[in-house]
Amino acid sequence: MATTNSSSIFRDRILAGRTAYITGGSSGICFGIADLFARHGARIAIQGRNEEKLATAASRLRTHGGDVITHSADVRHYDATAEALAKTRAAFGDIDILLCGAAGNFPAPVLGMSANGFKAVVDIDLLGTFNTCRAAYEHLRKPGASVISISATHAFQPYAYQAHVCAAKSGVDMLSKVLAIEWGPSGIRVNVISPGPVDDTEGMRRLAPTPEARERVTKGVPLRRFAAIEEIAGLALFLASDAAAYMTGAVCVIDGGASLHGSRLLEA
Repeated sequence: MATTNSSSIFRDRILAGRTAYITGGSSGICFGIADLFARHGARIAIQGRNEEKLATAASRLRTHGGDVITHSADVRHYDATAEALAKTRAAFGDIDILLCGAAGNFPAPVLGMSANGFKAVVDIDLLGTFNTCRAAYEHLRKPGASVISISATHAFQPYAYQAHVCAAKSGVDMLSKVLAIEWGPSGIRVNVISPGPVDDTEGMRRLAPTPEARERVTKGVPLRRFAAIEEIAGLALFLASDAAAYMTGAVCVIDGGASLHGSRLLEA
């Protein structure tokens, strides 16, 4: 089935002159978002743990002609993240868009999961989002900044073998809503993107590693396909843009209808 090309919808460089800071931006969904933001004129800073991946991502982003810097830092470490954000502001000025996308996942039942395994995912997803937002506040443009966190439908729909992710993403959603209340008077918008199954991502390679598993997942989606990374990026572009200037505290589900009640009862 055909997917929508975000570049054909957003024809202008609608982020020209703006700075975007993206955690987890060297791969997957978050790289796709960084790429679309760069195509629309944003200066890009990406944070990740793997210097080689960061360098490769930066090289690709620079093909769009804009400024790109990278930071090798773990979102679980507040001081390192704070330092990276401060360096970004020194280089680019106030941060207009903060995208929290660093995440971890592995399938395991609760009884087959160690305390350290559970903690690792919660620390990356939830603590990492808190660390990034808390450290970024002083560097955000006020008013006018857009904060976006990448969550998942796990936040409100339980999945077996995903207790750690369900717990972490629930926290991300609620943290974001609290920040929307507390930071709204400063003119900062805080929203969440909650994707369902997205193709060409590490998460789906782990959760649906075989053609049979992919088929089972696809049958549970009313639109009968996975999302393309660019479709998630298109939603992020909307939330970062002036078109969403009155949106805050929203959890934007983009899952092809997979989380709708009864969707899995549909016939193939």
